[in-house]
Parts: sequence; structure tokens; C-alpha cells
Amino acid sequence: MNDMEEDKNPEEDKRKSHLKVLQENYQQMEKSDSCNVLHFPIGDDDDDDDDEDKQQFEKTLFVSADDDSETSEEYEEYPEKLYCHPAFPNSVFQALEEMRQLSFLTDLNVRTQNEVHFHAHSLVLAALSSLIRQMLIQANEQKKREIYLCVDPEVSDLGLNAVLEFAYTGTISDLNRESLAQIQAAALYLGVPRVVELCKEEDERERKKDGARKTEDSRMSAEVQKKVSLQSIRQLWEERVGCDVEVEAEGRIFCAHRVILSASSDYFRAMFSSGMKETHQTSVSLLLIGAPELEALLHCCYSGHLFLDWGCVFELTSTALQFQFQPALSLCLNFMQEEMDAFICLDVAAFAEAYEMSGLLEMAEEFMLRHFEDVAATVKFQDLSVEKLKKYLHSNCLYVTSELSVFRAVVSWIEADPKTRVKEARDLMRTVLFPLMTFTEFREVKVIMSWPQVSNRDLYESLFEEFCTSTFNSHSDFRTYLPKESLVLVGGERITENLEKRLPCREIWFSNSFRNHVGLMKRVEWRKLGDLPEKPRFCHRVRVITGKLYVVGGRHYYGKEDTMKCTYRYDPIQNRWQRLADMNERRGNFALVVLDGNMFAIGGDNDSEFNTESVEVYCPVTDTWSFVHPLNQSLSAHAASVWNERIFISGGFDSRFQCLASTLVYHPEKGSTYLVDMTQNRAQHCMETLNDCLYVAGGVSGVGGQLFDQLACEFFDPVNGCWCPITPMSLPHVGAASAVLEGKIYIIGGYCHEDYSDTNVVHRFDPLMQHWENLSGTPGSNTYIAACVLALPHHLRQ
Repeated sequence: MNDMEEDKNPEEDKRKSHLKVLQENYQQMEKSDSCNVLHFPIGDDDDDDDDEDKQQFEKTLFVSADDDSETSEEYEEYPEKLYCHPAFPNSVFQALEEMRQLSFLTDLNVRTQNEVHFHAHSLVLAALSSLIRQMLIQANEQKKREIYLCVDPEVSDLGLNAVLEFAYTGTISDLNRESLAQIQAAALYLGVPRVVELCKEEDERERKKDGARKTEDSRMSAEVQKKVSLQSIRQLWEERVGCDVEVEAEGRIFCAHRVILSASSDYFRAMFSSGMKETHQTSVSLLLIGAPELEALLHCCYSGHLFLDWGCVFELTSTALQFQFQPALSLCLNFMQEEMDAFICLDVAAFAEAYEMSGLLEMAEEFMLRHFEDVAATVKFQDLSVEKLKKYLHSNCLYVTSELSVFRAVVSWIEADPKTRVKEARDLMRTVLFPLMTFTEFREVKVIMSWPQVSNRDLYESLFEEFCTSTFNSHSDFRTYLPKESLVLVGGERITENLEKRLPCREIWFSNSFRNHVGLMKRVEWRKLGDLPEKPRFCHRVRVITGKLYVVGGRHYYGKEDTMKCTYRYDPIQNRWQRLADMNERRGNFALVVLDGNMFAIGGDNDSEFNTESVEVYCPVTDTWSFVHPLNQSLSAHAASVWNERIFISGGFDSRFQCLASTLVYHPEKGSTYLVDMTQNRAQHCMETLNDCLYVAGGVSGVGGQLFDQLACEFFDPVNGCWCPITPMSLPHVGAASAVLEGKIYIIGGYCHEDYSDTNVVHRFDPLMQHWENLSGTPGSNTYIAACVLALPHHLRQ
């Protein structure tokens, strides 16, 4: 690609050609392994220069009112945010090391007394060596493109190689008693204080005979060292030290380093290695790229972060595609996902479709369908094409609370341009399942019909008459909604057909879809996923880690030796079970949470019928269970959930089987810290985290040794440290299962303590509406089941 040649094609041909290139670039990047990672956490960079960077960005990064006042006003309510790529230093230095191995853009030749030559990038060495930094400055002044250094005899091949290894990897693999002196001599000669400090630390360890260093600490140290080196390189860039190329866009010239551009972007790497004239030019002109976008990506090359808002993210994404700069593209896609709302999602979908970004388009359309009622209330919804609108209205992923919402959306879209859209009314009205409406909703439809219309009032009334009579041809008596993930129910107890006794169960069920029937009646479509391996179980727990289902502990029958400590893992893609390491103790009625990728089994009871205070953690990497700090008291039938990287535990039975109202934060190394009590004591209940609050529901409460069903529900605000009541449930759920799916809490099954009858319903709590919905029907077992949310293969959900 030769950006220096003059483009003689017409403007429209240029635009189409440019768009085609971006589409091909994205498709290639989407196929690569690196493009699978689209979600990077937002975090505060501990670099002290962030505020200064932000001021520099604000001058040119965002669309100004002078450039595009309409765009600025449209997005002005969205403030910019700093998005960071935490793995960026590692990826940059890995690319630099690969380039060094290939001798690509290496401009530093160091020769030892043994006539051994080492080739490296002067910029990388200048980030930590005062000697190379000074030589680089002199080379700049003399306009030399290469630096030659013949080191003194005290610098050995081993020592110099160790310094180079540290410069590119942040660590020295062979730093030991035998090599210490040689490495220290090389570091002192080159002026590398960080390596000198490492040598001092190693010498102190050797003196104290403190043993080998921990691998984990060395790895963390390497990450920190590479981050510091990248900051030094950024400082050199800001001071224009070693800059060997000028990049021009829209008349603005930016200085940069070829090696950093090549390490950050396949576009630049190809440019500087293709043999074209840009390979040797000191100035490169880039066409069809805005200066603010180029400046933003250059800052990202040297820092791994971007300041983003909706006023700039589309242009930056487009530019990142042209530059084939995956880190910036990942940050932009992450921003779009994290900041998506009802007003923006249609813009994102249009952008993704224009650039054939299938992953982004799927994400935007999925958001729009699952927030359809909010999106339909926006002005942008009225700009949809009729083809798109029909596609969305026929989708099984369309989530609506009632058919009245669909009807309102159709009417709103038609009334935006009635003269041209009235001809589409008949087909669009077929998407509204009028028979599912209540009488009250029908009355509201009539009110809408009575609004003054522009030449289409009669048509509306005739359509209403046609589709609300026996001629209405509905494809079904319900509307189907297919969530992206499924509720999965594992094991539990089920009552026999003659109601004589309960039996443990091996069955596993999943919610394939949700169905809206007439009025408020809603059901879950349950399908069987399979059976548990070996024995049935109840009073067990399940969790999901990296898309795989873990089943832990529980009981397989009612005897004294029937509590289990086994652990199984199910891979839904492979449809395969795997037996894992056993827990150290048998546990039933315990709590199980996932924190930092590890599972914590907390408390519970065992075959001795006594509660336990022990806690153990499972590491999926090593397949091992190990004990951590115990609880302050023994607990069973309690509940636990994670918020803000902390484990919260509520209620349960103590050692005397008294029902507790306690709330505590548990730390695996420090133990328990008690917080304010719940307003009601409870055990055998459910606890889930949603929207920065912890909700508890169901279970039993105890007064004077007597237990009764607890219908009251409440949530804990961990920021303000208080409990607040919410709408109580209409039916008891003792020993029920719970999970959070798409921002709503599901309480599934359980029983009534008063008469021990099954509660074979699902209650769903919507925090926005602040009420419980009744989704009638559970598939099999109702008591002491376990539930989770799991992504299942598409072929199971057809």
C-alpha cells in the first residue's frame, strides 16, 4: 500500500475502495486468535502522566463543534472515559522481541571483546540504559540511522546478553551466584540501574541463603518492569528522542518510532518491510485518515490506552481497522459493549453492518432486541428500514413484556412517515399477537386507534378489526423469547407419583425459551440436558467457570454415610463429564462461590450431622482442593454471593441449629468480618448479586425453636451498609435454587415448610419493576436443587 502516490480515482471510487479494504482487514483480524479477546476491563492506570495525556488528547481527539456540531450535540451527554489495555506492555515487548530475533529494524550493533555482535533496537535499550540513551540523542543530532558500540573488556558476552534479555522480557532467566558478577558489570557499564538493583537483591538472597525466588513473584516483576520500560519509551517519544519517521495526516505531522509502530500495527510493519519507498522514507503521508484519529492511535501505541466517547469511537474504530491495530480496535469494541444503551445501539448496528463487522453487529442487535421497548421509544428507531423492522419483530430474541409494546412500536414507526409507510401496515400488524392481549390492553389499543391520523385512520381500524376477529391467523398461542444463555437445574429431590416419598434425582434440565401467553401468564420451556454421572444428589451446589459446569458435594441418599465430597465438571460443547479431585471434607447444605477463577466451598454439614466452619478452595489449574481460613462459627443452610471481589454470607443455621440473621464478609486469608444483620433471620434461602446489591429471598425463619416459611425479601446495599425490604413472594421457597439471567433474579422450586408440599413454580424478580412474576412450571425435581446460568450449544436449542 503506497500512501505517497497520488490517488487519481473519483471520490466515490476512493470511498468504496477504502471501505472494502477496511472490511477485508476486519475479517482477517476477526479470524485471528488475538481478535477473540474483545473485553478488557476499565481501570485506573497508575501512571502519573494520565492527566497530562488527557489534556493532550482533548485538543485533537474528539469531534469539535466547529467540525461537526450536529454530531457533537447528539453525543454531548456522553462523557469520555479512559479505556486501558492491561496486557499491552506484554504484547508490545513480545512483538519487539520477535522483531529482534528477525533483525527487523534493529539499529544497534554492540560488539564485545570476543568479537561477538549483538543486534537490538536502540529505543528499547535507551528505555533503561543511560549510555544508550545518550548515544541515541547524539545519533539524532548527527542524523545517523545506526549506532555502533564496542564495549570494554569487563563486559562479557553473558552479561550483555542478560541485559538485552531484561530489556525485552523484564526478567533475567540465568541470574544466579555464578553469573551475578558478569551481569552486574554489564549493567554498570551500560548504566542500567534496574538491573543493578536486581543484582543487589540477588546478592542479598544469596548471602542470607534464602532459597530460590518464587516463580509467581518473578512473573509479576517482569510485567511491572515492561510497564516501566514502556513508560520510558513514551517519555523518549514525547521528547522526540530517536524518532525516525514523520507521519502526516490532514497536513499535520507526527513524529514516531518505526519500531514501535511496527510492534503495534501490522499495517506499519508491512509498510516498513515491503520494500516500497516508504521503507526508506523519513516522512510518510497517510490518506483518508483524520489527524485526531491518527494522534489518538499514536498515543495508544505508546501507552495502551484510549480516551473514548461516542463522538469519536466510530472514527477511531474505522482508523484502527485501516491500521490493523488490534489493541485499539479491542478497546473501541469493549467501549461499545460496555457503554451501549437504547439510544446508541442502532448507530452501532449501522456502523457494524457498513464495515461487515459481524461480531459487533450481533452484539448491537442482541442488545436492541433484549431492550426493544426502550429502543422503540427513541427517535432513531423510526429511521429503521422496513426490512430491518420486520426482521427484528419476527426474531425469537425479541423481548417484550406484552403484545401492546409491539403494537406501539409498529404504530410509532408508521406514524413517523405515514404517507410512505402505510402500505407496510398490513404486514407489520401481522407481527402483533393480538389474542395474547388482556381486555385492558385491548382498550388501550382502541385509544391509540382513535388518535387523529394522516389518511390512514380507516386502514388502522380495518386492520384492528381484521386481526382481532376469528380471521386472525396466529402461528401460535404464545410469543417465544430465546435468551442467549440458559438456566440449568441440576439434581435435587422429586416426589413420587403416588406422593408417598421423595427420591434423589440425577436429571439435568435447561430453560430453552420463555413464553408469553395470554395476559400475564408466562411459562418456561424446559428441556432435558442429560443426567448426572454415577449417583443422584441433593443439597449440593453448582457453579460455572469459563463456560463449564462444576457440580460439588451434596447427598445421594438419606443415610449417615451418604454425604459426598466428589467434584465433577461438565463441558457442554464436548458433552462430556470429568471426575475431578475430591474435597477434603464431605459437605451438604454448604455455600459455593467463584472468586478470581477459584471455587470456595464454605461451611455445610456432613455425615456426623454437625455443621462445620471449615472452608476450602478449588484451583481448576492444578485440580486441587486446599483449606483456607475457617469461618468464625460453624454454619449450614446459609447462602453466599460475590460482590466487588468480596464474598458475602447471610443467615444459615449455627451449631445449635438456630436460625441466624447475620451478614458477614469472608476473606480466605483473614476470616470473617460481621456487618449489619438482616431484618429477618433465615436459612435454606437464596442469595444473589444484582446491580451492586445482594438480594435474599425464600427459606425459613425461626422463633423460639419453631421454624416457619419466610416470604419476606430484602436486599443489602454494601456501599451504605444497610438492608432494605422489597416486595415479598406469594409462595414459600424453602431449599430452592436461584440464578441471575439477563438482569433478573430467578427463584426456582423448593417446598413449603408448613405442609411440606412442593412449590413447583419459578418466581422472577425484576429490579426495575420491583415485583415478582410467576413463571408457572418446573420440569422435575423441586427441592434441594441447584441452578446456574450456562451457555449451551445451538443445536440443543433449535
